[in-house]
Amino acid sequence: MCAHQPQCPATDSPAAHVVAAHPEQGWNLLCDGTVVFDDTGELRPDGRVVQPRRMAAVHLAVAA
Repeated sequence: MCAHQPQCPATDSPAAHVVAAHPEQGWNLLCDGTVVFDDTGELRPDGRVVQPRRMAAVHLAVAA
């Protein structure tokens, strides 16, 4: 999908970079064709969905 050299990393690699940022809409397009959402979910170019990675409530800080 990307025309830069060297070739883009595989879709499972964390080395892909942002080619289109849309923070106002909550998503970014990576050079490998993956759409990454602010909630950490992903939509891969082959149609696979990666569910958001959520922390257990016990690990979240509570402001008093």
